[in-house]
Amino acid sequence: MVLQLGDVVPNFDAPTTEGQINFHEWIGDSWAILFSHPKDFTPVCTTELAEVARLKDDFAQRNTKVIGLSVDPVTSHLEWEKDIEETQGQAVNFPMIGDQDSYVAKLFGMIHPNASNTFTVRSVFIIDPAKKLRLTITYPASTGRNFAEILRVIDSLQLTDQYMVSTPVNWKDGDDVVISPSLSDEEAAQRFPKGFTKLKPYLRLTPQPNL
Repeated sequence: MVLQLGDVVPNFDAPTTEGQINFHEWIGDSWAILFSHPKDFTPVCTTELAEVARLKDDFAQRNTKVIGLSVDPVTSHLEWEKDIEETQGQAVNFPMIGDQDSYVAKLFGMIHPNASNTFTVRSVFIIDPAKKLRLTITYPASTGRNFAEILRVIDSLQLTDQYMVSTPVNWKDGDDVVISPSLSDEEAAQRFPKGFTKLKPYLRLTPQPNL
């Protein structure tokens, strides 16, 4: 199965470091991030899990839950969490899925045979409250993820779901946004009372509408 943007993500039951979950029930009415790790006790992932834990309040402000996964048992995750807190000065404060049989990894296409036949690649899945896949990023095992970028994407997705806009290159929260080309100038003027700058008929910038 190849997951594509807009697909409803597979549901599953699995053990985690915070108890047994049903994935769709765990997501509930929230956004969710599922991110995988090649295996426990790996150096890059040790830094990543601590950073995600530090960002817990930032994710919560965006109504977003975070859950990790590797093809190791929960008992191994719990031992690894001790090392993470010791070396990074931050306790892990989100669940980690134990996926010893690779069931979830295979459901989500996290194992890339040309990279490794057994270990999961470093994948990120952003899932909305309708359980639809909104973004996927896959990193090589050697490259740590940028979670500031993942927060930026969540901000963009939540904003553009609410308004008829898109976010331009290098956009960050608070910057101007692009008005949908499907709106006429008259409709745009009604929807965006702060006004807009018309660079081309298809390229109109307006201040971020939810500020």
